[in-house]
Amino acid sequence: MIQAETLELLEWPRLCQHLATFAATKLGVAAALDLEIPATQAQTAELLAQTQEAYQLESRAGGALSFEGIQDIGTSLQRAELQGLLSGEELLAIATTLAGARQLRRIIDSQADVPTLKELAAQLRTYPEVEQEIHRCIDDRAQVADRATPKLAGIRVQMRQLRDRIYQILQGILQRQSNAVQEQLITQRSGRFVVPVKAPQKDAIPGIVHDSSASGATLYVEPHSTVNLNNQMRQLLRQEQAEEEAVRRALTEQVAAVKPDLDRLVVVVTTLDLAAAKARYSFWLQANPPKFIELGEPELAPKNPEKEDEEKEDEENSENSQLLIRNLRSQITLRQLRHPLLVWQQQHEQGFPVVPVDLTIGPHIRVVAITGPNTGGKTVTLKTLGLAALMAKAGMFVAAREPVELPWFDNILADIGDEQSLQQSLSTFSGHIRRISRILEVLHNKSQAEGEENSNLKITNFQQQEEEVTDPQNTVSAFPILKPKLQIPQPQIPIANSQLPIPKSLVLLDEVGAGTDPSEGSALAIALLKYLAQHSLLTVATTHFGELKALKYQDSRFENASVEFDDNSMQPTYRLLWGIPGRSNALTIAKRLGLLASIVEEAQTYVGGASQDVNQVIAGLEAQRRKQETKAREATQLLHQTEKLHREVSQKAAALQERERELKIAQEVAVNEAIGSAKSEIAQIIRRLQSGNQTAQNAQQATETLNQISEKHLPSRQQPAKPKPGFMPKVGDRIRIPSLGQTAEVLSGPDANEELSVRFGIMKMTVKLGEIESLDGQKPETKAQLAKAAAQAQALATAKAKQAAAEPAKPNPEIAIRTANNSIDLRGARVSDAEIEIDRALSKAVEYGVLWIIHGKGTGQLRRGVHEFLANHPQVSRFELASQKEGGAGVTVVYLK
Repeated sequence: MIQAETLELLEWPRLCQHLATFAATKLGVAAALDLEIPATQAQTAELLAQTQEAYQLESRAGGALSFEGIQDIGTSLQRAELQGLLSGEELLAIATTLAGARQLRRIIDSQADVPTLKELAAQLRTYPEVEQEIHRCIDDRAQVADRATPKLAGIRVQMRQLRDRIYQILQGILQRQSNAVQEQLITQRSGRFVVPVKAPQKDAIPGIVHDSSASGATLYVEPHSTVNLNNQMRQLLRQEQAEEEAVRRALTEQVAAVKPDLDRLVVVVTTLDLAAAKARYSFWLQANPPKFIELGEPELAPKNPEKEDEEKEDEENSENSQLLIRNLRSQITLRQLRHPLLVWQQQHEQGFPVVPVDLTIGPHIRVVAITGPNTGGKTVTLKTLGLAALMAKAGMFVAAREPVELPWFDNILADIGDEQSLQQSLSTFSGHIRRISRILEVLHNKSQAEGEENSNLKITNFQQQEEEVTDPQNTVSAFPILKPKLQIPQPQIPIANSQLPIPKSLVLLDEVGAGTDPSEGSALAIALLKYLAQHSLLTVATTHFGELKALKYQDSRFENASVEFDDNSMQPTYRLLWGIPGRSNALTIAKRLGLLASIVEEAQTYVGGASQDVNQVIAGLEAQRRKQETKAREATQLLHQTEKLHREVSQKAAALQERERELKIAQEVAVNEAIGSAKSEIAQIIRRLQSGNQTAQNAQQATETLNQISEKHLPSRQQPAKPKPGFMPKVGDRIRIPSLGQTAEVLSGPDANEELSVRFGIMKMTVKLGEIESLDGQKPETKAQLAKAAAQAQALATAKAKQAAAEPAKPNPEIAIRTANNSIDLRGARVSDAEIEIDRALSKAVEYGVLWIIHGKGTGQLRRGVHEFLANHPQVSRFELASQKEGGAGVTVVYLK
């Protein structure tokens, strides 16, 4: 069967062996070694959901599934169903399995977001009563315990008493006849207690001889005095065995009664262990879950350019000869795809580093032709893709970078390697043809099963032929589908949508058309690939035929790819390049592998000029592609550096903003403390005035004290810090010249013209004092700047003096004190009445310089009316709402001119 052959060719059993090492139970190991490939996409989705949820649990702390105590009890269950008798070990294994399954279900039920695993765990019936009964009757040594039945306990009490009597009698004989015995030992032969007696002195201890040593020097004698006791012991032993069998029989019947549920338990536990093994394997492999691409709407297949003339002659036939096909909805994406077996070899067998490949195949591509040098990695690419498709289909993660997107293939068929066989009289070419014929038979049967009734295709099965084919030419003639000038029959009637062919097979062909005449082999390969483009979802083929490289430019369903070859090192890089056909580089590789240089040079002369030109063009394309990839990597690195710099700048900006916020908070705290201190001192002055006689002298003292408080706490009253003296360069100082962007050393100080000599590097020059600055950014003070600053200060002082002379003297209102004389309460008044009261109060409060108006909060209408009146009053300098301590929005403070 070609499907089984494909699994062997892709080394699927070896991957299953690797998977089995991650299983926790023998059941899981057996299931992993015989891992089945699902037949439907729904089954794959179920398995993939189990793997993903198990992967989540493995990633959580304390959430990993535990399979402790679970054993393979399938054989025991079958024997119990057939009314066999289970041993103590088998019964104990069943009990521990039930306990382990219960613990497993408890772990799953305690986790969130695992609906698939919870649905599986809900099917576990663990029968705690059966487990408890087994543990009651069977001890840890897998023996039937005394507590199993009272009768068994009584029998064993009698046996212990009888054994003690036998030992007492035999010990007395050993002591009395110490010279006749070989050693002071009581042993058993044939289930009876005996003593070792020297052969020459056997008459000293009369009894029955049951055995002798190999040398004959020792006889094992049962004394006559213990014969009856041994007989009684044998009877009790048989009674014990019968009672133990009765106990185990009862337990076996209990197990047989629930056998269907226990069978289901075994299946569920095996499924969970297999899902956990897949999750652990995926975690070790650094794999990602696949996403399956669905098929899109049906489209007409591209026309064959060779038939365009014929189709123009009969347009109706040309339309009917086209087959409706369905392309994928999106492209196949497998980036950084690694071969799992090579990863294992690298990790566990000290293999070479694994070179990942990028597979990005458009949704309309049906055939990919991979060309390139021998030993370049073409076959490994085929196997990697095949294993990735199998792993995804089996519900496993794929060793590729996210996103992992590929179709669900109903068949994965491969022709890889050489099927040459002397025993079956098969040549290399014949072996390939027989395997390809089996692949086409599967595709044909699949099409028939899906309702493709209008296909006139008939495939010959070479396995049923009695005559083995050995001649390549005869093989081609006997295989009508693959003749060089192949005419594939087309349906003559349009296909209904319900009968559309849905090709969902993956076909992998290694060295297609090889092993025969190159011209016929290439013609055969072209016909085969064109057929597969119509009857399989994706075909990937490796070849050395140059004719296959041109199919891309004739049919949009074809794509070229090549494995890269380094011309400098003369070795393949194992990287896959898309869109560029490869060079075989056979002569270069032959020379590298040790073939005589003279032979290689002579062979070079036989290579056609056109072939050399094509290879040069391909080499130029590869070099250009490498340059573009190098530039892309550099651009990516630059982008990463820019992003890193942006993050650093953003972090520093955030830190500065946080620092600024902290400084503002600290300043607010300091201001609030100063305000609180000033208010406290002012309150003391007010209390002192209110408690004493309110004389003019006391008021004057209070005013002076308030002025001192304002000088202490108000920033506007504090003397500004004296400015630092301007920077003046001295000889030997390092200064900066902004106009030149240079730092220099001062050779001589500024002269009367404010010029100084400097040196930077080997150059000396004279610069103006205003053209330099210190290294920390300070500008020197020039004479013009000093004169200008002095003139501005003089003018400011003169202006202040004139303003002070013009203004009349009035009370100092810096610190306003609220009293009954400069406060008015308007709460409850109308706006018109309030305006009259405010006008009167303003005329009385002129000497205080400030007036408090209490209007309350309410609806705010009175406050708005008061503010409108104050805004147009000629005596009002400004007004504002009072602080929260003085009434907030319910009080307005008015400052008078």
